[in-house]
Amino acid sequence: MSDRDNTKEGGRERDIRIEKLARLREMGINPYPYRFQRTHSIEEVRKGEETLLPEEVEIAIAGRIMSARGHGHTSFGNIKDDTGSIQFYIKDADVDEKTWALYKMTDIGDIAGIWGVLFRTRTEELTVKVRKIELLSKAILPLPEKYHGLQDKELRYRRRYVDLIVNDEVMEVFRTRTLIIDTVRDYLRQHNFLEVETPILQPLYGGAMARPFVTHHNTLDMTLYLRIADELYLKRLVVGGMERVFEFCKDFRNEGMDRSHNPEFTMLECYAAYWDYNDMMGFLEEMYARVCEKVLGTTSIKYGEHEIDLAPPWKRLTFFRSLEEKTGVDLTVADVAEIEKVAKKHNIDIGGVTGRGALLDELFSELVEPGLIQPTFITDHPVEISPLAKMHRSTEGLVERFEPYIAGFEVANAFTELNDPIDQRARFEDQVRMRKEGADDMHPIDEDYLRALEHGMPPTGGLGVGIDRMVMLLTDSSSIRDVILFPQMRPEHGREADKD
Repeated sequence: MSDRDNTKEGGRERDIRIEKLARLREMGINPYPYRFQRTHSIEEVRKGEETLLPEEVEIAIAGRIMSARGHGHTSFGNIKDDTGSIQFYIKDADVDEKTWALYKMTDIGDIAGIWGVLFRTRTEELTVKVRKIELLSKAILPLPEKYHGLQDKELRYRRRYVDLIVNDEVMEVFRTRTLIIDTVRDYLRQHNFLEVETPILQPLYGGAMARPFVTHHNTLDMTLYLRIADELYLKRLVVGGMERVFEFCKDFRNEGMDRSHNPEFTMLECYAAYWDYNDMMGFLEEMYARVCEKVLGTTSIKYGEHEIDLAPPWKRLTFFRSLEEKTGVDLTVADVAEIEKVAKKHNIDIGGVTGRGALLDELFSELVEPGLIQPTFITDHPVEISPLAKMHRSTEGLVERFEPYIAGFEVANAFTELNDPIDQRARFEDQVRMRKEGADDMHPIDEDYLRALEHGMPPTGGLGVGIDRMVMLLTDSSSIRDVILFPQMRPEHGREADKD
């Protein structure tokens, strides 16, 4: 929105509030003071009621005025901070003339500090009797109308600051997000994982099959990439002797947006020396159950229309067995022509999809993934779509990999990590060949990573967990935009095309 457009927003109400600003300054009142000394948060007031109420202890609280209803010489209202809200009562006879005049100049949405004492109304509502009020920030734009609020979802994502003010349930989602991340972090530390940080700007992207965002460093005159994953850097640390490492990382992928994808998203990646993918399966299902128990007090969740039980053990199903259950065909050794025939039979559009692995992955996405509602580990994927996973110890053409699915979408990805540098180089070269054939999300050759592997990496299990999707599941949120404070949006002039 341009500055010119912004001045029109709020209409006459905005003009009135700007006029009040001028009058306040004429009265010698600074409408934007530097600080305010609170004695209590609103939550602390409510918890301390037994000692504050009978003693008429003066308290000082601060927050946003959310409502006001006047009756001549008296007025009731509600003030809200980030711990809760409470009613206040002000009467002209109880305050000095300046305080009453200031109060009459306040509007819903203003941030104010209030000094007063507690009492209970005839309806037994805990209330602050105002003795003094200070304006802390004059709001020029009005809040959305009380009963209709901010309903337009796309506008809520764009103006999250207003969404948080008027929709308490949104604030609760993001409080829960923080609790989820804290609980995951505690779980990892309890298992002796060390938290580290790796580069976001990378000279070569890697660790996933995705298109990167590209930028340029002027001083070094070199191309850099926003990371698509931190995998290769974390495994360098395992080579260096950090046997258990993890990172909460912001990843960036230059791809489409839908209900479970945003170009910028949060991942947890962790690596443990001397583990394999079986160890990581048990570790992940226990992590999910632990977090769910902490956040919700149970391992059962409701997501949309589904009741889902996250208690271990989760179902395990191999990649090719899952396809056979849906197609009636064992595709383990099928060539491209056979796979295309199955796709055609099931009316799956494979235009632009090249290569055996990509075709199998497309079949899985269309036929299997939507039906995986209860937690399910899909294991043992084809090597073509798993360039960083170790070859399966007992089945040729497969790798030791799993992807867990809940509510019809993937929530993590894990491998027994490939630590053979000769095999890894051959896999990278295959990816380069597929890129030349048109698959632009293939993995480039990372010579420094290969050099690290040649120094020797112990047997290692690796895991990447989608934090945004975990939050979606545990807050019953239908879109990833509901759990990211500031999701990526199209330019505002194209907002009609951006609606879900």
